[in-house]
Amino acid sequence: MTTPAPRGRHNPRKKKRTTRRRLPMRYLLPSLLLVALLAMLMLRGYVHSEILADHRVQPPASTSHVPDEVLDGGPVIDARTPGERAKTLRIPDHKIVLTFDDGPDPVWTPKVLDQLKKYDAHGVFFVTGTMASRYPALVQRMVDEGHEVGLHTFNHPDLSYQSTGRIDWELSQNQLVLAGAAGIRTSLFRPPYSSFSDAMDNKSWPVTQYIGSRGYLTVVNDTDSEDWKRPGVRAIIDQATPRHGKGAVILMHDSGGDRSQTVAALDKFLPRMQDRGYEFTNLTAALGAPSAHTPATGFALWKGKAFVYAVDISEHVTSVLVVGLAVIGVLVITRFGLMLLLSFLHARRVRRKGFRWGEPFTRPVSVLVPAYNERKCIESTVRSLVASDYPIEVVVIDDGSTDGTADVVEAMGIPNVRVVRQRNAGKPAALNNGIAHARYDVVVMMDGDTVFEPTTVRELVQPFGDHRVGAVAGNAKVGNRDSLIGAWQHIEYVMGFNLDRRMYDILGCMPTIPGAVGAFRRDALDRIGGMSEDTLAEDTDVTMALHRDGWRVVYAENARAWTEAPESVQQLWSQRYRWSYGTMQAIWKHRRAVVERGPSGRFGRVGLPFVSLFMVVAPLLAPLIDVFLLYGLVFGPTGKTVTAWFGVLLIQAVCAAYAFRLDRERMTHLISLPLQQILYRQLMYVVLLQSWITALTGGRLRWQKLRRTGVVEAPGGAQARPVSRRKDPQQTDRRPVA
Repeated sequence: MTTPAPRGRHNPRKKKRTTRRRLPMRYLLPSLLLVALLAMLMLRGYVHSEILADHRVQPPASTSHVPDEVLDGGPVIDARTPGERAKTLRIPDHKIVLTFDDGPDPVWTPKVLDQLKKYDAHGVFFVTGTMASRYPALVQRMVDEGHEVGLHTFNHPDLSYQSTGRIDWELSQNQLVLAGAAGIRTSLFRPPYSSFSDAMDNKSWPVTQYIGSRGYLTVVNDTDSEDWKRPGVRAIIDQATPRHGKGAVILMHDSGGDRSQTVAALDKFLPRMQDRGYEFTNLTAALGAPSAHTPATGFALWKGKAFVYAVDISEHVTSVLVVGLAVIGVLVITRFGLMLLLSFLHARRVRRKGFRWGEPFTRPVSVLVPAYNERKCIESTVRSLVASDYPIEVVVIDDGSTDGTADVVEAMGIPNVRVVRQRNAGKPAALNNGIAHARYDVVVMMDGDTVFEPTTVRELVQPFGDHRVGAVAGNAKVGNRDSLIGAWQHIEYVMGFNLDRRMYDILGCMPTIPGAVGAFRRDALDRIGGMSEDTLAEDTDVTMALHRDGWRVVYAENARAWTEAPESVQQLWSQRYRWSYGTMQAIWKHRRAVVERGPSGRFGRVGLPFVSLFMVVAPLLAPLIDVFLLYGLVFGPTGKTVTAWFGVLLIQAVCAAYAFRLDRERMTHLISLPLQQILYRQLMYVVLLQSWITALTGGRLRWQKLRRTGVVEAPGGAQARPVSRRKDPQQTDRRPVA
């Protein structure tokens, strides 16, 4: 009898489970969508002859290997019987086989079909796979109206340059499209760049023999209207007209350019020749042979339909993408133009001699530091605050930290630094708790991983000299910019955030007071109900609420704060995901402002559209710039594509350089701007797309704590002076607050 292993202990007889790492859904869904878009673009390039196109044309060669029967024969070449000499066929007298090459064309083919229908005439349309796959309804109309359809290859190359494998591919792909478009196969073929039978030479004849061995009749022509040259209606008719009542295969075109002369010529040519006793008929009918069409069945039929359907989707998707690219182009140019202009005006205003917000603001303020597991950073944060040149009190709100964050602050024993402990309830609750414990009428809010310069608080609160100002945004800077990811975020903060804030300041619709450095009137916060927990972007939410309540929100560029940016892609993704989702929540929450009056309506009709376009729509569409760069490099035109991409990059570089100049930053970090623009756009795309998916599916996103290293210091390493370690019991509130 065996004894079962006790619960909770390792059972050696059990197989060790191996954990399989799976790609997270947050990456999988956006990645699949991006791959699908790229696949649609690849398919579009494929059917537009932009990847396999070969425009070489073989010059005339010797005819020594071409049988005399072919050189002197008719326009229909039958080389289908192996081991037998090829034979040619002529069209009987008073019969005309009108043939049209290179279509179908969405503009001209319907007009050609209308003319044929008008005069009860029939003909043969030699279609290319690239055009037929894009306009399958026209192929179906040809068949429905009694015309014959022939192959003209898929990509229209000169087959004398191609291998037998490529020839088979051109034929099979062309048949695939016909099966999907009209449910048929055909036995008629016309080589691209073909002419008359006597033009067959040692280069084209082997191709004709091979085509015959695959079961096709090769059809050239007796008369060439040369309508592709657009010589005029009269010339087209003269060149197309057969002599002395002879039958003929006549070459015309229903695609490849402006075919208005061809359509006009048909309107005169068809009744004129009918009056002379000519009949316009299909090729097989003229020869008394069975129809060239046979039904496509089984897998070939469904494969063709699937291909045509996929092409249709790719055409529509590409059209949408092109519109999206145009939209992002307009948004990029508009945004950067506004940023440059309005930032210039902002710089002139704040640096104008004698500029003041009002009377100098000198009253003490409360600095609130919400902290959750910030043990590595909190000491540097507090010491940078007590080194301030402005009268402040510091309130550290420990939000249920488990790493002893509050103990570190208390052990410092610094006067005017208080600790408020509470159960873990989130940042908004911690800030509201801090507001309740603050002594002064203006509160400064910062993150527990942020370091202030000695002048930051003084610069930040000066706009409160204007009684209309309810909140002030400071200048958040990336402290850990030595890594590549840090350098990219440094560029983003200086250009994408602070240059934006100058623009929004002039427009009077600042969307966000950064959590790292911002100041608020307590009265303004009380009127809107304090920090809201409705969204994950409480800083954006409260800023929008202040605008709607009629307060001014301004930007203090000299109030610099140094924050620790995420140091890995995973942490950066988590942070931006929360920001993006929270911003979308805030926009939705305040959507009623669009139809309201007064300050709320002004913000709703100016601020919300700007935020929606520049912070949600533009980043979501921005990867299209790089997607079309790849498309242009693969399919062409490469030169124009690269020029356009570098043009956009140049605009961004100019804006970035101007932003760095305004912030007095070194330009060396801009070296990584091209790489940042390529990779960052994809990350922001994934973040925003996942945010949309989360919002549309009703998902909820929780706060995610980023790992901190505590390496950030203000320039010059400003620290507080040593103070007594004695604790003042009145400076610390140990009561847990829910």
